[in-house]
Amino acid sequence: MGKAVGYLRLMRPVNCLMMGIAVIVGATIASPHDLGISWLNLVYGFVTGFALTGASMAINDYYDREIDAVNEPNRPIPSGLIKPREALAFAFVLTAIGFAAAYLTNIFCLVVAIFAWLVFVAYTTVGKRSGLPGNFLVSTCVAVPFIYGSAAIVNKVELNVLVFASIAFLSNTGREVTKGIADVKGDEMQGVKTLAVRYGQKNAAITATMFYLLAVLLSPIPWLLRLVSFWFIPLVAVTDFGLVASSLLLLKDYSRENARKIKNIILIWFIIGLLAFVAGAIG
Repeated sequence: MGKAVGYLRLMRPVNCLMMGIAVIVGATIASPHDLGISWLNLVYGFVTGFALTGASMAINDYYDREIDAVNEPNRPIPSGLIKPREALAFAFVLTAIGFAAAYLTNIFCLVVAIFAWLVFVAYTTVGKRSGLPGNFLVSTCVAVPFIYGSAAIVNKVELNVLVFASIAFLSNTGREVTKGIADVKGDEMQGVKTLAVRYGQKNAAITATMFYLLAVLLSPIPWLLRLVSFWFIPLVAVTDFGLVASSLLLLKDYSRENARKIKNIILIWFIIGLLAFVAGAIG
């Protein structure tokens, strides 16, 4: 029983659930009217997102086992509950399940799934300490599930999904840079080359703001191209206002404490923006 709990903790079920749901959200944004017809593809898509995220978490803990032995000794591997080789074997099984579900959906989904898995492995093995390139890898992992959802439901990437994925990529990159400001002391000690470590907190705040504002600039495109309904407008307006306000607050005060608050608030704007695209697709 303890071993089973260890494997469950290793895969971070909450994270897995969120990625599975993100795939379904991507499908909803792409073509809400096809959800009932293609429900089996949604099931496969959820399984792919869930399993590959679990595999990624296991691989992450395998590579971080020495650091976790100091910082997180109660995690499954450093605590001795799961052996490192067992974690890799578990990751292999989850990866096989994820790829199999993707293959059963369509070839396009399999290609997207393999790409997403490679991106996360690249982040885990070499990207974590690279600063901005690592931020880009994380943001790619955030954006891909929505693209996968579109591929699962209509076997292509719809334009409104592509716009949303781009906004998610940009806003999450801004958040990752902001997170670097909040974690600057620890990152400096561990040799993580974030923008805040390399160029200072002020320059990092300016860069984060640029990414937030680029996301805002993309947001009117779905409405201008008539890809969404009127219900998209009020929610995306809240998101845009929130991102602009958060950017101004970060530029005014780029201390570690304020950056920590801003990165948490950004998640709220991201969720509202997601709801804007869903409402615009359904309405």
